[in-house]
Amino acid sequence: MELIYRAVIVFLVGFVFLRLTGKKAVAEMHSFDLLYIFVLTNIISTPVEVESLGKAIIYGVIIVIIYKIIVRLSLHNKLRWLLYDSPTVLIRNGDIDRKGLKKARMPVNELLSHLRVKGYTETLNIAIAVMEETGEISVIPKADYRPVQPKDLKLKVKKEYLPIPLIMDGQIISHNLKYLKLDIDWLMKEVKNKGEKVEDIMLAVFLENRKLFIDNNQIKHANNNDPNYYKPGKDH
Repeated sequence: MELIYRAVIVFLVGFVFLRLTGKKAVAEMHSFDLLYIFVLTNIISTPVEVESLGKAIIYGVIIVIIYKIIVRLSLHNKLRWLLYDSPTVLIRNGDIDRKGLKKARMPVNELLSHLRVKGYTETLNIAIAVMEETGEISVIPKADYRPVQPKDLKLKVKKEYLPIPLIMDGQIISHNLKYLKLDIDWLMKEVKNKGEKVEDIMLAVFLENRKLFIDNNQIKHANNNDPNYYKPGKDH
């Protein structure tokens, strides 16, 4: 029981510390962020092996506080350049920057693969490509090769509406109903009119036309030869 207790405490404390860190995917983390995660995980995992739960939590709190202070200070330009690397230019005006590739330790074929992922096949069409401190490749094409925007065609486009989920995995999202100033009775009526049950609904969203769109757990069946319903497998 003591082992289970310590493991649960470590897990919960680690979860709280990571939530305090902020929302960042690993691919978006700077080297300083990754170092912080490595140190923090090593500290909070120590009590699982040895009896030092209290000290580990204290050390973890100290590390989190130091991290938050340094992140706050990094908002100032002078300290930011000490903590984070500047972007590395890989392509400039269609020409590959050999010094940039060498600094990023990236061969040409790897650079080309990154460009293909971004949808570009020729370096001549690129105004600038840089490797960010997170390792991501940012690509800005030349004006003649960038995607056409509605503004270029002088078109007026309608404002994008974000559908609001009201049911997810059979669970009603009450705070979204409250935000829309709707009630459970309205939702249940809409679900009933569509011949569905809340527990069978994978996703139900409130659309711009104030109607409810429902995606349930059932898969529509069509003709065997319909390519839209192809299912990969050894039987096909």
